[in-house]
Amino acid sequence: MTAPAEPSHAPTAEPSHALADFLARLAEADEFGAIEVATGLLDAGVPAERVLLELVAPAQSEVGERWARNEWSVAQEHAATHISERVVAAITAYADPRPTRGRIVVACMDGEWHALPPRLVAEVLRLRGWQVTFLGASVPAAHLVSYLHRHDAYAVALACALPMRLPYAHRMIEACQRSDVPVVVGGRGFGVDGRWARRLGVAWAPDAPGAADLVADERALRRVVPTDLSHLADDEYASLVKRRGELIDSALADLRARVPSVVDYTSAQWDATISDLGYAVDFLAAAVYVDDPVLFTDYVAWWVALLTSRGVPAGAVVSTLGHLRHALRDFPRAGRFVALGVTTAVASGTVPR
Repeated sequence: MTAPAEPSHAPTAEPSHALADFLARLAEADEFGAIEVATGLLDAGVPAERVLLELVAPAQSEVGERWARNEWSVAQEHAATHISERVVAAITAYADPRPTRGRIVVACMDGEWHALPPRLVAEVLRLRGWQVTFLGASVPAAHLVSYLHRHDAYAVALACALPMRLPYAHRMIEACQRSDVPVVVGGRGFGVDGRWARRLGVAWAPDAPGAADLVADERALRRVVPTDLSHLADDEYASLVKRRGELIDSALADLRARVPSVVDYTSAQWDATISDLGYAVDFLAAAVYVDDPVLFTDYVAWWVALLTSRGVPAGAVVSTLGHLRHALRDFPRAGRFVALGVTTAVASGTVPR
């Protein structure tokens, strides 16, 4: 007679298998359905951390991609993000972790509104026993430092999604370090390999588990590489910031001269055009701040892809960058970066020379 097999306690469900269903619930703005998908995995024995990182995180990346490909509107993207935030709250409530370690303060940089990725980091830290205070989106440096003075924190985790915010991020990092609180940073704003975090002299983690591992290693957390910003002595960054409005106005005037039909733009189209030009100048300034043209050329490639998905030819970007290059002829580093941006735009949009 054969003995009965021991029951298996290994999870039979996989977050990757539920991803398509979860995305469908987000597409339908079905909050309760999305929560059911996530809690169903938890009921099946999948650890809460895996549900956060292998279901919610990749789904949110796909939401952003669908917006960039012009498949989803801004409203759809916002609705899906809100539902994902509700799902994260449901997962954490289900796991109900109790803190056994010190306080970690998690926040977005001033001006950063992409709060879901750092929220995932906060919840992974919470699941690993840390007492977590999540301050949310766009936290001014002065307010963060004031909070640190009121509440004893073991470390601060700061998120930056957009590289154009790096100059502000640097000031926020320095403010925390002056308060003698170790800082770990993450997010696409610091580069996929953390190169710009190293330039700013701060510890970097590639993802939520990496951040959790880093804050658990006090020696690694406090091992800070010296900041390398000696190139700022040429004053190009400060001058670019001062000329921001002038550069945008000049580019708009050039656009009106080159494309007379823009006079028929709707107010929404004008707002989008002005925002695009502002982003271009801000990304250029950030590239000059960290002295890395890749920061700007990566943005240009993304900008071309975004505009072409909306029916705007890549040549529009090439022409605008050509104007900026001429306007910045007295800025050696910025001018070189813009020239590389033109090359990138041509290659990205297959624009004939």
